[in-house]
Amino acid sequence: MTTQAALTVALSKGRIMEATLTILREAGIPVPEDIDSSRKLILNTPGGEIDFILAKPVDVPTYVEYGVADLGIVGKDVLVEEGRDLYELLDLGIGRCKMSVAGLPETPAHFTMPRVASKYPRIATEYFRGRGQQVEVIFLNGSVELAPLIGLAERIVDVVETGRTLKENGLIVQEDIMDISTRLVANRSSFRLKSAVIDDFVRRVRGVVETEEAAR
Repeated sequence: MTTQAALTVALSKGRIMEATLTILREAGIPVPEDIDSSRKLILNTPGGEIDFILAKPVDVPTYVEYGVADLGIVGKDVLVEEGRDLYELLDLGIGRCKMSVAGLPETPAHFTMPRVASKYPRIATEYFRGRGQQVEVIFLNGSVELAPLIGLAERIVDVVETGRTLKENGLIVQEDIMDISTRLVANRSSFRLKSAVIDDFVRRVRGVVETEEAAR
């Protein structure tokens, strides 16, 4: 890692990576040409101005909170679930979806003590607590749609983008919890100490985001 870099940015690998890189390039951010094909986890811009850390989305808020990254780009679902102490600077408007409660069509709306399966135990617990419903939240790391089909849980809480996976497994959305999109976040100390370079980064990215929003 180049210690002289003015800025370190943690990027989420996976479904939002391509759209993220498009925005950065359109904003004039000097992104390494091989960033979307390299197996390296840390890449530097040609001039050494920015170090990019490629990470699992769930780890991005941790890297930013602890200051190993000045900025991070990650989904709102991860931010809410992780609950890290960060500054949220900008909604990039990509990766739009919803966090929803889903289940089988015949599932009653209320149980005495329902079980809810989710990759997002914090969000699920706080949502049902806020509605005055006591639930047992079962953490699953993948394929949460399977839980109602095998009797593990009556409902699930998960990210819903197109709803195709739910439909193909006979599930329906019962309630929407929140809208989700991709956010640019900052480490609190970096936001003060590197205000000039962060402000420039945000200004460039915001220009692209606002232009795309206006075109919709």
